[in-house]
Amino acid sequence: MCAEPLRRAYLGLARSDPTTLKQRWFPKSNAPGLKSGRTRKEPGIAIQAIDKNVTRIPCDLAKIAWLRIKLAKMHSPDFLHKDAETGLCEHFMAAGALCRLVTNSEQILEAARDSFLPAMPSAGAIDFSVRFWVDDTRPSRLPWPKPYVRGLDHLIFAGFDEDSSMLANLRKRHVIGRFSQGMAADQAYYKHVVFPMLLTIVSASIGIAELHAACVVSKQHGILLAGPSGSGKSTLALALAQCGFGFISDDRTFCCVQNDEVRVFGLTTQLKLRSESIRWFPELQTSESIPIRSDDADIWFEPEHLSGVRRCRHGRATSLIFLERMDAPEFRLSPMPEAEALNRLTSELMPESPEGIVKRSETMKRVVELPCWLLHYGGKPDQIAQKICAHIGKS
Repeated sequence: MCAEPLRRAYLGLARSDPTTLKQRWFPKSNAPGLKSGRTRKEPGIAIQAIDKNVTRIPCDLAKIAWLRIKLAKMHSPDFLHKDAETGLCEHFMAAGALCRLVTNSEQILEAARDSFLPAMPSAGAIDFSVRFWVDDTRPSRLPWPKPYVRGLDHLIFAGFDEDSSMLANLRKRHVIGRFSQGMAADQAYYKHVVFPMLLTIVSASIGIAELHAACVVSKQHGILLAGPSGSGKSTLALALAQCGFGFISDDRTFCCVQNDEVRVFGLTTQLKLRSESIRWFPELQTSESIPIRSDDADIWFEPEHLSGVRRCRHGRATSLIFLERMDAPEFRLSPMPEAEALNRLTSELMPESPEGIVKRSETMKRVVELPCWLLHYGGKPDQIAQKICAHIGKS
């Protein structure tokens, strides 16, 4: 896509009549304060927040005018610098999709290598392409403001600060972005925010289903743990990882169908635990070797820093368990019909374009063809994890 249509698309998003803007909800990433929640629609909201830490922009003329001013510099004839050299190019497997990334920043490539799996160009047709150009004249620095997302038809805009943003054309499966040198140097921000948001934006258009679910895998089994926020997905995933499973994700899992199997993928984001769950993992309370970030309600850390936990990047899903947390100790596992499983998963999905819904639905149908279970549970996570292992071993 050439620069002029892209520039007009950026500006068009700011100028659109509020009533014509397509309301979208994007899940929270695994960055601190950016975790996922249920889809909800609110009248008068054109840009729906990823979380309380992501800017929420009402559809009123004052805000639209503000955004027009903010994007005024895009009137530059070559705002996207289509002729600027972006000589660095690598290919990656991102949640099972082949991605071509071109950039002029070695730092962005390093972050991509940490986030995605390497791939050869001959691995197949490109599923989506990304061009990130870094402006070395813009030295912006931490702290980064709240990112925001808005969509209009097949165009999705994500803003990170006044010098850093990206625009995705879902029909062409192409993403183009301009970033400041300061943000490009923050590789952790790319791993925890930019790349998760990028994959969230393009996933449905290439047939990937992003589930509100944790996931652990072994050589024989892969377990998806689904449920609303607070149902214990992260805690049980960590407990299962300490029982020998590989840890893939604690909140958002990307699924696709490859070679007639449901494949699951995670990103190298931090695990989030509620503060009250620390008591189940004494090492988190006593070890000084585990870097932990925290606020009043939650903590974040790299799960592989915990003894016995290994991170896996992908695996094969063999079962889906929906969690229902109980106050009293309990372990009751019962089969769940496909229709109910599909309804539960769908209720946690983002609104998408008609084309995206069709592509994603094929993957969703295959996911719920897996053995599906409803687990009513309560008690110590390590004991629940052991019972799940025993059940999986018998199935």
